[in-house]
Amino acid sequence: MTRMTQHDTRPDEAPAASPGRFDLLLVIMVCAYLLSAFTTGRWIDAVRVVLFTVVALLALRNSLVPKHVARLILAAVLTGSAIMFALSFTTETGSGIASIWAGLVLLFVVVVIVHRVLSQRTVTMQSIYGALAAYLLIGVAFASFFAAIDRIGGGHFFAQGEPATTQTFQYFSFTTLTTLGYGDFTAAGNFGRTMATLEALAGQIFLITLVAFLVTRFQGRGEQQR
Repeated sequence: MTRMTQHDTRPDEAPAASPGRFDLLLVIMVCAYLLSAFTTGRWIDAVRVVLFTVVALLALRNSLVPKHVARLILAAVLTGSAIMFALSFTTETGSGIASIWAGLVLLFVVVVIVHRVLSQRTVTMQSIYGALAAYLLIGVAFASFFAAIDRIGGGHFFAQGEPATTQTFQYFSFTTLTTLGYGDFTAAGNFGRTMATLEALAGQIFLITLVAFLVTRFQGRGEQQR
């Protein structure tokens, strides 16, 4: 009889695929957030579109999507982002449409990351990085949707005439996502309130399901190795 070593695999098992590199994606998301938080001007919206396109490309690179499908998605993302980059410098409506595109791209990236992380049989630090990046992506995506509502809706997004800027939308989005709810910024219209409610629900479900599950699995794996 021969002993099966750790390098041997059963015939019906495939080798575990690499979980991908999500640390770089997480770093880019943090940089994109800080850039938006500390800079002002219309040009920042265009830069955000570029950064979010890079994030989408990194996510596709780490995904399990077949190469020919990934190429089609890549072509669509690059084409759409180029158009939205130009629109972001035009009218308020054009900037709002660009914001919708950015939000949709980011939510697509969230789906890609979550699918990639959950497809792994083992949980690694890269899995944790991926979950954290996806959490940040949700907050930034909803900030883009809030900006679109303000620019396309024709009215003020915030009640009491609070300033509607990239910084305030991000602040409102992340305080909503984490359910802090300071109350200094509130949505004025029903559509904005509905989106804020959806974001709060998404944030809580994401934390108590995916992130908690991954951290528990990662800790259990560490204990088994010890």
